[in-house]
Amino acid sequence: MEKEEVQEFFTNILKNDKEVSAGIAAIRTLLEFLEHDRAETIQELADNLKVAIDVMTKTDYPTTAVVSGSELFQRFITLAVLDNQTVAKSKQIMLHRGTLFFNKLMAARGKVAKEAADFISDKSRILCHSRSRVVLETMKKAKASNVRFEVFVTSSFPDCSGEEMAKDLNEAGIPCTVILDSAMGYVMEQVDMVMVGAEGVAESGGIINKIGSYTMAICAKALNKPFYVLVESFKFARVYPLNQRDLPNKFKYKASMLDKDLSKEHPLVDYTPPAYITLLFTDLGTLTPSAVSDELIKLYL
Repeated sequence: MEKEEVQEFFTNILKNDKEVSAGIAAIRTLLEFLEHDRAETIQELADNLKVAIDVMTKTDYPTTAVVSGSELFQRFITLAVLDNQTVAKSKQIMLHRGTLFFNKLMAARGKVAKEAADFISDKSRILCHSRSRVVLETMKKAKASNVRFEVFVTSSFPDCSGEEMAKDLNEAGIPCTVILDSAMGYVMEQVDMVMVGAEGVAESGGIINKIGSYTMAICAKALNKPFYVLVESFKFARVYPLNQRDLPNKFKYKASMLDKDLSKEHPLVDYTPPAYITLLFTDLGTLTPSAVSDELIKLYL
């Protein structure tokens, strides 16, 4: 596949299915690329995969999960012993492993929802930020278990994705109120917990997520409300930011913005340090932030 074909395949997945995250779309694209690539050596194939990943990170879709998911995909498909194998046979083994990896990821959201739904008690009030597919699925699962609860969701400037989240919740029969981003502190004292998704999880156990997540976490900490993160393990990234400025620009801004004067641009994500996070619900189980680094080591062994 040429660069243009990789970009078109990747963007078409995301345009045609709003329930697919950028990380899942990237792995589907890499599987398609692996199947059609004509590399004559394993090294050439590895180099071509890196080029394909680079193409996807230069689109205007969230980069964090694309980078972490792609790194894990490359690690997983090369775990097989490829010594003394032909290129064709090696590619066949890698495709098989890649398909297993993709199928595992497709089941991850349901596992997270199962872990987190038990923490939603009857008559509870929950605050969430922006639109998160895994938070939405968790709330639908709790609703299906006849748990009665109410949700407040921030409108989430600048794309107002929280309004879309509210629409999905209302369609599922879950009472929901959209609030201004600036009202999260006002509403915080009324809620029992905060539930957010994440675009990525840093090695420290902190999260990279939609701008405003850090502010929400600070408010939750000040009022002693639990701040829960719901996230699939393929979003565990090998990054260790110490503060907001330390977060790579490719994570904070769209690719089309990187050539501009970023001091005048609005970041799309922020970094929430682990000290503000109560628990992370993942497909690997329920984790404390301090346990993330151990899980990352296991993923890359």
